[in-house]
Amino acid sequence: MEEQPTRRGRNGGGPPGPPWSRRPRGPRGGPCGRFGDRFGDGPGRWSGDGSGFRFGGGRPSRRLPWPSTLLLAVFVLVGTTFAGANQHGDRLPLDIYARLLLLAGPVLLLFRRRHPVVSVFGVSASALIYFAAGYPYGPIFLTVGVATFAAIVSGYRRAAWWAVGLLWAGHVLIAHWLYRWLPPAHDQAAPWGQELVIAAFVFALCAASDVVRVRREQWAREGAERRAAEKRRQDEERLRIARELHDVLAHSISVINVQAGVGLALLDSDPEQARTALTTIKAASKEALGEVRQVLDTLRTPGDAPRAPAPGLDRLPELVEQAAGAGLTVEILRDGRPVALPPGTDLAAFRIIQEALTNVVRHSGSRTAQVRVGYASGLLELRIADAGPATGGDAGGSGNGLVGMRERAAALGGTIEAGPRPDGGFRVRATIPVRAEG
Repeated sequence: MEEQPTRRGRNGGGPPGPPWSRRPRGPRGGPCGRFGDRFGDGPGRWSGDGSGFRFGGGRPSRRLPWPSTLLLAVFVLVGTTFAGANQHGDRLPLDIYARLLLLAGPVLLLFRRRHPVVSVFGVSASALIYFAAGYPYGPIFLTVGVATFAAIVSGYRRAAWWAVGLLWAGHVLIAHWLYRWLPPAHDQAAPWGQELVIAAFVFALCAASDVVRVRREQWAREGAERRAAEKRRQDEERLRIARELHDVLAHSISVINVQAGVGLALLDSDPEQARTALTTIKAASKEALGEVRQVLDTLRTPGDAPRAPAPGLDRLPELVEQAAGAGLTVEILRDGRPVALPPGTDLAAFRIIQEALTNVVRHSGSRTAQVRVGYASGLLELRIADAGPATGGDAGGSGNGLVGMRERAAALGGTIEAGPRPDGGFRVRATIPVRAEG
Protein backbone atom coordinates (compact mmCIF):
# COMPACT_ATOMS: atom_id res chain seq x y z
CA MET A 1 0.00 0.00 0.00
CA GLU A 2 1.33 3.39 -0.95
CA GLU A 3 2.46 5.45 2.02
CA GLN A 4 0.49 8.63 2.57
CA PRO A 5 2.56 11.82 2.56
CA THR A 6 3.11 13.32 5.97
CA ARG A 7 1.56 16.70 6.44
CA ARG A 8 4.05 19.29 7.58
CA GLY A 9 3.61 22.76 8.93
CA ARG A 10 2.69 24.45 12.14
CA ASN A 11 0.43 21.74 13.46
CA GLY A 12 1.30 18.82 11.18
CA GLY A 13 3.55 15.83 11.60
CA GLY A 14 7.07 15.26 10.39
CA PRO A 15 10.34 16.58 11.76
CA PRO A 16 10.08 19.42 14.26
CA GLY A 17 10.06 22.80 12.61
CA PRO A 18 11.47 26.08 13.85
CA PRO A 19 10.55 27.20 17.37
CA TRP A 20 7.79 29.51 16.19
CA SER A 21 6.01 26.57 14.54
CA ARG A 22 5.91 24.62 17.81
CA ARG A 23 4.73 27.24 20.24
CA PRO A 24 1.46 26.61 22.08
CA ARG A 25 -1.52 28.38 20.69
CA GLY A 26 -4.23 30.25 22.51
CA PRO A 27 -7.92 29.81 21.69
CA ARG A 28 -8.49 30.25 17.94
CA GLY A 29 -4.77 30.78 17.47
CA GLY A 30 -4.84 33.98 19.50
CA PRO A 31 -1.84 35.83 20.89
CA CYS A 32 -2.00 34.17 24.30
CA GLY A 33 -0.30 31.12 22.91
CA ARG A 34 2.56 33.16 21.50
CA PHE A 35 3.18 35.04 24.71
CA GLY A 36 2.67 31.86 26.74
CA ASP A 37 5.56 30.17 24.92
CA ARG A 38 7.82 33.10 25.59
CA PHE A 39 6.79 34.30 29.00
CA GLY A 40 4.69 31.59 30.62
CA ASP A 41 5.07 28.15 32.06
CA GLY A 42 2.21 26.83 29.95
CA PRO A 43 -1.35 28.05 29.60
CA GLY A 44 -4.01 27.08 32.07
CA ARG A 45 -7.52 26.20 31.03
CA TRP A 46 -10.89 27.56 32.10
CA SER A 47 -13.82 25.19 32.14
CA GLY A 48 -16.36 25.47 29.36
CA ASP A 49 -19.28 25.49 31.81
CA GLY A 50 -18.15 28.63 33.59
CA SER A 51 -17.33 26.76 36.79
CA GLY A 52 -13.79 28.12 36.96
CA PHE A 53 -10.21 27.30 36.16
CA ARG A 54 -9.03 23.85 35.19
CA PHE A 55 -5.47 22.65 34.68
CA GLY A 56 -4.29 20.14 32.15
CA GLY A 57 -6.76 20.39 29.31
CA GLY A 58 -10.06 21.68 28.07
CA ARG A 59 -10.93 24.89 26.29
CA PRO A 60 -11.07 28.33 27.86
CA SER A 61 -14.51 29.52 28.83
CA ARG A 62 -16.39 31.34 26.08
CA ARG A 63 -18.40 33.26 28.67
CA LEU A 64 -17.07 36.67 29.59
CA PRO A 65 -16.98 37.59 33.30
CA TRP A 66 -19.47 40.45 32.92
CA PRO A 67 -20.84 40.80 36.49
CA SER A 68 -17.53 41.01 38.34
CA THR A 69 -15.97 43.24 35.70
CA LEU A 70 -18.92 45.64 35.68
CA LEU A 71 -18.84 45.87 39.45
CA LEU A 72 -15.11 46.57 39.37
CA ALA A 73 -15.56 49.28 36.69
CA VAL A 74 -18.17 51.09 38.80
CA PHE A 75 -15.97 50.87 41.88
CA VAL A 76 -12.93 52.22 40.02
CA LEU A 77 -14.87 55.17 38.53
CA VAL A 78 -16.61 56.13 41.76
CA GLY A 79 -13.55 55.54 43.91
CA THR A 80 -11.28 57.60 41.65
CA THR A 81 -13.83 60.44 41.66
CA PHE A 82 -13.75 60.61 45.45
CA ALA A 83 -9.97 60.17 45.55
CA GLY A 84 -9.48 62.95 42.98
CA ALA A 85 -11.43 65.39 45.16
CA ASN A 86 -8.74 65.09 47.82
CA GLN A 87 -5.90 65.58 45.29
CA HIS A 88 -7.15 68.87 43.83
CA GLY A 89 -4.16 71.00 42.87
CA ASP A 90 -1.69 68.12 43.06
CA ARG A 91 -3.09 66.14 40.11
CA LEU A 92 -5.16 67.02 37.06
CA PRO A 93 -8.94 66.81 37.42
CA LEU A 94 -10.77 63.90 35.84
CA ASP A 95 -11.96 64.53 32.30
CA ILE A 96 -13.36 62.40 29.50
CA TYR A 97 -9.93 61.02 28.59
CA ALA A 98 -9.23 60.05 32.19
CA ARG A 99 -12.53 58.19 32.43
CA LEU A 100 -11.84 56.40 29.16
CA LEU A 101 -8.49 55.26 30.54
CA LEU A 102 -10.18 54.14 33.75
CA LEU A 103 -12.68 52.12 31.70
CA ALA A 104 -9.99 50.64 29.44
CA GLY A 105 -8.74 48.45 32.27
CA PRO A 106 -12.12 46.78 33.03
CA VAL A 107 -12.81 46.34 29.32
CA LEU A 108 -9.52 44.47 28.95
CA LEU A 109 -10.34 42.45 32.05
CA LEU A 110 -13.31 40.98 30.21
CA PHE A 111 -10.77 38.90 28.26
CA ARG A 112 -8.64 37.85 31.22
CA ARG A 113 -9.80 34.24 30.87
CA ARG A 114 -9.48 33.91 27.10
CA HIS A 115 -6.34 36.03 26.68
CA PRO A 116 -4.74 36.57 30.10
CA VAL A 117 -1.41 37.80 28.72
CA VAL A 118 -2.99 40.44 26.48
CA SER A 119 -5.19 41.47 29.39
CA VAL A 120 -2.38 41.95 31.90
CA PHE A 121 -0.14 43.86 29.48
CA GLY A 122 -3.04 46.00 28.25
CA VAL A 123 -4.24 46.87 31.76
CA SER A 124 -0.68 47.72 32.84
CA ALA A 125 -0.19 49.93 29.77
CA SER A 126 -3.48 51.81 30.33
CA ALA A 127 -2.57 52.37 34.01
CA LEU A 128 0.88 53.67 33.06
CA ILE A 129 -0.61 56.10 30.52
CA TYR A 130 -3.10 57.24 33.16
CA PHE A 131 -0.33 58.02 35.64
CA ALA A 132 1.83 59.69 32.98
CA ALA A 133 -1.08 61.99 32.08
CA GLY A 134 -1.09 63.34 35.65
CA TYR A 135 -4.53 62.14 36.67
CA PRO A 136 -5.35 61.40 40.34
CA TYR A 137 -4.22 58.25 42.09
CA GLY A 138 -7.01 55.87 42.99
CA PRO A 139 -8.31 52.30 42.82
CA ILE A 140 -7.02 51.81 39.28
CA PHE A 141 -4.46 49.59 41.00
CA LEU A 142 -7.25 47.06 41.51
CA THR A 143 -7.56 46.41 37.77
CA VAL A 144 -3.82 45.76 37.59
CA GLY A 145 -4.07 43.38 40.55
CA VAL A 146 -6.99 41.43 39.05
CA ALA A 147 -5.25 41.12 35.66
CA THR A 148 -2.01 39.98 37.32
CA PHE A 149 -3.81 37.40 39.44
CA ALA A 150 -5.73 36.02 36.43
CA ALA A 151 -2.55 35.70 34.35
CA ILE A 152 -0.57 33.95 37.09
CA VAL A 153 -3.24 31.42 38.03
CA SER A 154 -3.72 30.70 34.31
CA GLY A 155 -0.08 29.65 34.10
CA TYR A 156 1.43 32.80 32.56
CA ARG A 157 3.42 33.80 35.61
CA ARG A 158 6.43 35.19 33.72
CA ALA A 159 4.23 37.35 31.53
CA ALA A 160 2.47 38.71 34.63
CA TRP A 161 5.78 39.43 36.38
CA TRP A 162 7.07 41.20 33.28
CA ALA A 163 3.92 43.30 32.89
CA VAL A 164 3.70 44.44 36.51
CA GLY A 165 7.47 44.90 36.70
CA LEU A 166 7.47 47.16 33.65
CA LEU A 167 4.55 49.09 35.15
CA TRP A 168 6.49 49.66 38.35
CA ALA A 169 9.65 50.65 36.47
CA GLY A 170 7.66 53.08 34.30
CA HIS A 171 6.07 54.59 37.40
CA VAL A 172 9.53 55.10 38.93
CA LEU A 173 10.74 56.89 35.80
CA ILE A 174 7.66 59.10 35.71
CA ALA A 175 7.70 59.93 39.42
CA HIS A 176 11.46 60.62 39.68
CA TRP A 177 12.63 61.84 36.27
CA LEU A 178 9.99 62.39 33.60
CA TYR A 179 7.68 64.38 35.90
CA ARG A 180 9.54 67.59 34.79
CA TRP A 181 8.07 67.27 31.30
CA LEU A 182 4.73 65.69 32.15
CA PRO A 183 1.55 67.19 33.63
CA PRO A 184 0.67 68.56 36.07
CA ALA A 185 2.92 71.62 35.95
CA HIS A 186 5.29 72.28 38.84
CA ASP A 187 5.04 68.64 39.98
CA GLN A 188 7.55 67.35 42.52
CA ALA A 189 9.41 64.04 42.66
CA ALA A 190 7.65 61.35 44.67
CA PRO A 191 9.31 60.05 47.87
CA TRP A 192 11.26 56.82 47.48
CA GLY A 193 9.43 55.30 50.38
CA GLN A 194 6.31 55.29 48.23
CA GLU A 195 8.08 53.23 45.59
CA LEU A 196 9.19 50.71 48.18
CA VAL A 197 5.60 50.34 49.39
CA ILE A 198 4.39 49.82 45.82
CA ALA A 199 7.15 47.27 45.15
CA ALA A 200 6.24 45.36 48.31
CA PHE A 201 2.57 45.37 47.29
CA VAL A 202 3.42 44.09 43.81
CA PHE A 203 5.65 41.35 45.18
CA ALA A 204 3.03 40.26 47.72
CA LEU A 205 0.34 40.20 45.02
CA CYS A 206 2.42 38.05 42.69
CA ALA A 207 3.50 35.73 45.48
CA ALA A 208 -0.08 35.22 46.65
CA SER A 209 -1.18 34.55 43.08
CA ASP A 210 1.61 31.99 42.73
CA VAL A 211 0.43 30.25 45.90
CA VAL A 212 -3.10 30.04 44.49
CA ARG A 213 -1.76 28.71 41.19
CA VAL A 214 0.31 26.02 42.93
CA ARG A 215 -2.63 24.98 45.09
CA ARG A 216 -4.91 24.69 42.06
CA GLU A 217 -2.33 22.63 40.22
CA GLN A 218 -2.05 20.39 43.27
CA TRP A 219 -5.82 19.98 43.43
CA ALA A 220 -5.91 19.20 39.72
CA ARG A 221 -3.18 16.54 40.11
CA GLU A 222 -4.94 15.00 43.09
CA GLY A 223 -8.19 14.93 41.13
CA ALA A 224 -6.46 13.28 38.17
CA GLU A 225 -4.86 10.71 40.48
CA ARG A 226 -8.24 9.94 42.06
CA ARG A 227 -9.83 9.50 38.65
CA ALA A 228 -6.96 7.26 37.52
CA ALA A 229 -7.24 5.17 40.70
CA GLU A 230 -11.00 4.85 40.21
CA LYS A 231 -10.48 3.80 36.59
CA ARG A 232 -7.90 1.19 37.67
CA ARG A 233 -10.32 -0.10 40.29
CA GLN A 234 -13.10 -0.39 37.71
CA ASP A 235 -10.78 -2.14 35.26
CA GLU A 236 -9.69 -4.60 37.94
CA GLU A 237 -13.32 -5.24 38.87
CA ARG A 238 -14.26 -5.86 35.24
CA LEU A 239 -11.30 -8.22 34.89
CA ARG A 240 -12.30 -10.07 38.05
CA ILE A 241 -15.89 -10.48 36.87
CA ALA A 242 -14.76 -11.62 33.41
CA ARG A 243 -12.42 -14.15 35.01
CA GLU A 244 -15.18 -15.44 37.30
CA LEU A 245 -17.61 -15.82 34.41
CA HIS A 246 -14.97 -17.55 32.30
CA ASP A 247 -14.13 -20.05 35.04
CA VAL A 248 -17.77 -20.80 35.83
CA LEU A 249 -18.97 -21.10 32.26
CA ALA A 250 -15.91 -22.87 30.88
CA HIS A 251 -16.13 -25.71 33.39
CA SER A 252 -19.90 -26.15 33.25
CA ILE A 253 -20.18 -25.86 29.49
CA SER A 254 -17.34 -28.35 29.03
CA VAL A 255 -19.26 -30.85 31.16
CA ILE A 256 -22.43 -30.11 29.21
CA ASN A 257 -20.57 -30.49 25.91
CA VAL A 258 -19.16 -33.89 26.85
CA GLN A 259 -22.45 -35.19 28.24
CA ALA A 260 -24.40 -33.90 25.24
CA GLY A 261 -22.07 -35.90 22.99
CA VAL A 262 -22.56 -38.98 25.15
CA GLY A 263 -26.32 -38.53 25.10
CA LEU A 264 -26.45 -38.16 21.33
CA ALA A 265 -24.28 -41.23 20.83
CA LEU A 266 -26.34 -43.43 23.19
CA LEU A 267 -29.78 -42.02 22.50
CA ASP A 268 -30.83 -45.02 20.38
CA SER A 269 -28.62 -47.84 21.68
CA ASP A 270 -28.76 -47.12 25.44
CA PRO A 271 -31.60 -44.73 26.38
CA GLU A 272 -30.96 -45.16 30.10
CA GLN A 273 -27.37 -43.98 29.79
CA ALA A 274 -28.54 -41.10 27.63
CA ARG A 275 -31.01 -40.18 30.40
CA THR A 276 -28.13 -40.14 32.89
CA ALA A 277 -26.19 -37.79 30.59
CA LEU A 278 -29.17 -35.44 30.35
CA THR A 279 -29.50 -35.47 34.14
CA THR A 280 -25.85 -34.48 34.43
CA ILE A 281 -26.40 -31.67 31.89
CA LYS A 282 -29.33 -30.38 33.94
CA ALA A 283 -27.33 -30.41 37.20
CA ALA A 284 -24.31 -28.72 35.58
CA SER A 285 -26.42 -26.02 33.95
CA LYS A 286 -28.26 -25.34 37.21
CA GLU A 287 -24.95 -24.99 39.04
CA ALA A 288 -23.61 -22.67 36.36
CA LEU A 289 -26.74 -20.51 36.42
CA GLY A 290 -26.50 -20.18 40.19
CA GLU A 291 -22.87 -19.04 40.09
CA VAL A 292 -23.47 -16.68 37.17
CA ARG A 293 -26.42 -15.17 39.04
CA GLN A 294 -24.19 -14.65 42.07
CA VAL A 295 -21.60 -12.81 39.96
CA LEU A 296 -24.24 -10.66 38.29
CA ASP A 297 -25.83 -9.79 41.64
CA THR A 298 -22.62 -7.99 42.58
CA LEU A 299 -23.14 -5.76 39.53
CA ARG A 300 -26.79 -4.99 40.25
CA THR A 301 -26.27 -4.17 43.94
CA PRO A 302 -22.77 -2.72 44.36
CA GLY A 303 -21.62 -2.61 47.96
CA ASP A 304 -24.10 -5.24 49.19
CA ALA A 305 -22.84 -8.50 50.62
CA PRO A 306 -23.18 -11.48 48.25
CA ARG A 307 -26.16 -13.71 48.98
CA ALA A 308 -24.13 -16.92 48.71
CA PRO A 309 -20.58 -17.58 49.94
CA ALA A 310 -17.82 -17.65 47.35
CA PRO A 311 -16.66 -21.17 46.50
CA GLY A 312 -13.52 -22.49 48.15
CA LEU A 313 -11.55 -25.67 48.67
CA ASP A 314 -14.34 -27.00 50.90
CA ARG A 315 -16.35 -27.47 47.68
CA LEU A 316 -13.82 -29.77 46.04
CA PRO A 317 -16.16 -32.79 46.46
CA GLU A 318 -18.77 -30.99 44.33
CA LEU A 319 -16.09 -30.30 41.73
CA VAL A 320 -15.11 -33.98 41.72
CA GLU A 321 -18.75 -34.95 41.29
CA GLN A 322 -19.16 -32.58 38.33
CA ALA A 323 -15.99 -33.95 36.74
CA ALA A 324 -17.30 -37.48 37.22
CA GLY A 325 -20.41 -36.46 35.31
CA ALA A 326 -18.10 -35.61 32.39
CA GLY A 327 -16.46 -39.06 32.63
CA LEU A 328 -13.38 -37.89 34.56
CA THR A 329 -12.25 -39.64 37.73
CA VAL A 330 -10.49 -37.21 40.09
CA GLU A 331 -8.34 -38.21 43.05
CA ILE A 332 -7.88 -35.61 45.81
CA LEU A 333 -4.71 -35.80 47.95
CA ARG A 334 -3.78 -33.44 50.79
CA ASP A 335 -0.31 -32.82 52.19
CA GLY A 336 0.37 -31.02 55.44
CA ARG A 337 -2.02 -29.66 58.02
CA PRO A 338 -5.00 -27.80 56.49
CA VAL A 339 -5.41 -24.20 57.63
CA ALA A 340 -8.22 -21.69 57.17
CA LEU A 341 -7.46 -19.63 54.10
CA PRO A 342 -8.38 -15.99 53.40
CA PRO A 343 -11.48 -15.77 51.18
CA GLY A 344 -9.54 -14.44 48.18
CA THR A 345 -6.94 -17.19 48.37
CA ASP A 346 -9.60 -19.86 48.91
CA LEU A 347 -11.57 -18.71 45.86
CA ALA A 348 -8.44 -18.48 43.69
CA ALA A 349 -7.36 -22.01 44.66
CA PHE A 350 -10.80 -23.39 43.83
CA ARG A 351 -10.93 -21.63 40.46
CA ILE A 352 -7.41 -22.77 39.51
CA ILE A 353 -8.30 -26.41 40.23
CA GLN A 354 -11.62 -26.00 38.41
CA GLU A 355 -9.96 -24.55 35.31
CA ALA A 356 -7.22 -27.21 35.33
CA LEU A 357 -9.82 -30.01 35.46
CA THR A 358 -11.78 -28.28 32.71
CA ASN A 359 -8.66 -28.34 30.54
CA VAL A 360 -8.27 -32.07 31.25
CA VAL A 361 -11.83 -32.66 30.07
CA ARG A 362 -11.25 -30.60 26.94
CA HIS A 363 -7.75 -31.42 25.86
CA SER A 364 -6.71 -34.74 27.38
CA GLY A 365 -7.49 -38.29 26.38
CA SER A 366 -7.02 -39.42 29.98
CA ARG A 367 -10.11 -40.12 32.03
CA THR A 368 -8.27 -39.78 35.36
CA ALA A 369 -6.72 -36.78 37.06
CA GLN A 370 -4.98 -36.18 40.34
CA VAL A 371 -5.31 -33.07 42.49
CA ARG A 372 -2.78 -32.57 45.29
CA VAL A 373 -3.29 -29.76 47.81
CA GLY A 374 -0.23 -29.05 49.93
CA TYR A 375 -0.13 -26.85 53.03
CA ALA A 376 3.27 -25.57 54.06
CA SER A 377 4.42 -22.73 56.28
CA GLY A 378 2.98 -19.64 54.64
CA LEU A 379 2.47 -21.37 51.30
CA LEU A 380 -0.32 -23.17 49.50
CA GLU A 381 0.74 -25.52 46.70
CA LEU A 382 -1.65 -27.00 44.14
CA ARG A 383 -0.73 -29.76 41.69
CA ILE A 384 -3.17 -30.95 39.03
CA ALA A 385 -1.95 -33.67 36.68
CA ASP A 386 -3.34 -36.14 34.17
CA ALA A 387 -1.82 -39.10 32.36
CA GLY A 388 -2.54 -37.80 28.84
CA PRO A 389 -2.20 -38.00 25.94
CA ALA A 390 -3.37 -34.65 24.53
CA THR A 391 -6.27 -34.90 22.11
CA GLY A 392 -5.84 -31.55 20.35
CA GLY A 393 -9.54 -30.74 20.71
CA ASP A 394 -10.69 -27.52 22.32
CA ALA A 395 -14.28 -28.47 23.18
CA GLY A 396 -15.34 -24.93 22.55
CA GLY A 397 -12.67 -23.38 24.75
CA SER A 398 -11.49 -19.79 24.44
CA GLY A 399 -7.80 -20.39 25.11
CA ASN A 400 -7.79 -18.06 28.13
CA GLY A 401 -7.73 -20.70 30.85
CA LEU A 402 -4.01 -20.63 31.61
CA VAL A 403 -3.99 -16.83 31.34
CA GLY A 404 -6.78 -16.60 33.90
CA MET A 405 -5.00 -18.97 36.26
CA ARG A 406 -1.79 -16.98 36.04
CA GLU A 407 -3.67 -13.72 36.69
CA ARG A 408 -5.34 -15.16 39.75
CA ALA A 409 -2.07 -16.44 41.17
CA ALA A 410 -0.18 -13.24 40.33
CA ALA A 411 -2.84 -11.12 42.05
CA LEU A 412 -1.99 -12.95 45.29
CA GLY A 413 1.78 -12.89 44.75
CA GLY A 414 1.94 -16.50 43.53
CA THR A 415 3.06 -18.27 40.38
CA ILE A 416 1.74 -20.86 37.93
CA GLU A 417 3.83 -23.48 36.13
CA ALA A 418 2.07 -25.45 33.42
CA GLY A 419 3.44 -27.83 30.82
CA PRO A 420 3.61 -31.38 29.51
CA ARG A 421 5.05 -34.18 31.60
CA PRO A 422 7.73 -36.59 30.31
CA ASP A 423 5.22 -39.47 30.30
CA GLY A 424 2.86 -37.61 27.94
CA GLY A 425 0.48 -36.11 30.46
CA PHE A 426 0.07 -32.49 31.53
CA ARG A 427 0.69 -30.87 34.89
CA VAL A 428 -0.29 -27.55 36.46
CA ARG A 429 1.57 -26.41 39.59
CA ALA A 430 0.42 -23.33 41.50
CA THR A 431 2.15 -21.82 44.52
CA ILE A 432 0.36 -19.08 46.45
CA PRO A 433 1.72 -17.33 49.56
CA VAL A 434 -0.88 -17.44 52.31
CA ARG A 435 -1.42 -16.21 55.81
CA ALA A 436 -3.66 -18.51 57.82
CA GLU A 437 -6.94 -17.00 59.03
CA GLY A 438 -7.63 -17.05 62.77
